[in-house]
Amino acid sequence: MEIREIASEKITEAVCKLFTDCNYYIGDDIMNALEQARENEDSQLAKNVLTQIIDNDKIAAKEQIPMCQDTGMAVLFVEYGDRVVVDGEGFYDAVEKGVAKAYIDGCLRKSVVDDPVFDRVNTKNNTPPIIHTKIVHGDKIRITAGGKGFGSENMSSVKMLTPSAGVEGVKKAVLDAVAYAGPNPCPPIVVGVGIGGTFERAAQLAKLATFRSISKPNPDERYAALERELLDTINKMNIGPAGLGGKTTALGVNIEASPTHIAGMPVAVNICCHACRHKSIEI
Repeated sequence: MEIREIASEKITEAVCKLFTDCNYYIGDDIMNALEQARENEDSQLAKNVLTQIIDNDKIAAKEQIPMCQDTGMAVLFVEYGDRVVVDGEGFYDAVEKGVAKAYIDGCLRKSVVDDPVFDRVNTKNNTPPIIHTKIVHGDKIRITAGGKGFGSENMSSVKMLTPSAGVEGVKKAVLDAVAYAGPNPCPPIVVGVGIGGTFERAAQLAKLATFRSISKPNPDERYAALERELLDTINKMNIGPAGLGGKTTALGVNIEASPTHIAGMPVAVNICCHACRHKSIEI
């Protein structure tokens, strides 16, 4: 396979479009789940909240405006082909320029500060982004991007379980995180769960899980069954849409798992609000 050159400008434009689109247009999986949840709700108040969310998402798409005022911190998962060379600016510079262009030209709120503790000065273009890169064989670059708001991000957790905790320990870690979050992450939510790896790998897997369509269960039936069980239990918590009670606390639970050490079983939970934004492109 020959080396393939990709112009940095092409990457910048692709990233810009990913972030404007994911902030303007909710995915079909989320819209379908919201509409189905409205049909299934017994509470009129819950139905009303879901209707407002659905109407809001339709207006955002029609008017091409953000569906939520918190347009998030830019997060990208990249599968970078080992036969690709970027011509022009470096890959990371091209991505950062695309993020800045999306947030400035797309009238998206800029929420990133340059220092987490002391200065906390807004960078004014929502950079730098968070980029997770995996080198794969091939001559293409696949980018999955999303804007992660912090009302839900702040409800994340990591538990360093030992193997003796077993599947019941995993369930408890997830359910405790959702119960603690309560109404704060703007339910109905999508719950991303990362199991295995190391401390940081589990958290990365949990974030990646929120980027998977909720209409696509884990391919391992054991984990798919656990996704269904957790979703059912969460929706019996009666937190409900906007935290006002009802049968729809979560729209989906997605689990990603990875090999881990013989002495450990890390479990990370990354919660995403109903504005679960992610888009993908292959260059």
